[in-house]
Amino acid sequence: MAAEPAREWSDEKLNSEEIPKKDIIKFLQDNASHSFLVEHKLMGNIKNVVKTAKKEQLVLAYNQLFESKKFKGTEVEQVSEQVKAVKIDEKPKDAKTEVVDEGPPKFTKSVLKKGDKTNFPKKGDTVSCWYTGTLEDGTVFDTNIPSAARKKKQTKPLSFKVGLGKVIRGWDEGLLVMSKGETARLEIESEWAYGKKGLPDSKIPPNAKLIFEVELVAID
Repeated sequence: MAAEPAREWSDEKLNSEEIPKKDIIKFLQDNASHSFLVEHKLMGNIKNVVKTAKKEQLVLAYNQLFESKKFKGTEVEQVSEQVKAVKIDEKPKDAKTEVVDEGPPKFTKSVLKKGDKTNFPKKGDTVSCWYTGTLEDGTVFDTNIPSAARKKKQTKPLSFKVGLGKVIRGWDEGLLVMSKGETARLEIESEWAYGKKGLPDSKIPPNAKLIFEVELVAID
């Protein structure tokens, strides 16, 4: 059996401004049995209990704890489904998911040829593109456009599911704001391209800003 906790405060102190509600609640949550806390509605986040409990109720509960001797460890405390539910409910209902502010986008888009302005890809859609990628000095490091125009009919544009990390982030983000048929120039900062490592196999140096001319030919 757990040792009985000492009474920390006299009635006079408890009723004075000296002892805040949160201190009494913390003492009770630390020392009282589960059933006692449920009975006195003292379960949950201390901040939430402070809002709902009156000082008189807390003083009464404090005195009753020593009278009833319902201290933590004096009963078999089973973690039932009900207890789990109480714990889940502790979260404030209006808690919002924090949106991490990443700052401004790490790419800029210039429209070279307007698209239909109505069909924009959504995350998970398959997009098909013709593209040419260059470094800032104009060096072409990648393209899927054949050198002879007539060969374009024999080859297929690049297809992938957009927004799922199949390509560099600058492409994922850039294509989501392009409409079908649009040709755009995407200038992508290194953080949303190949970063500090670059891509040596494709002759992309570390921390390189990349420039792509992309034509969005189809959305499936």
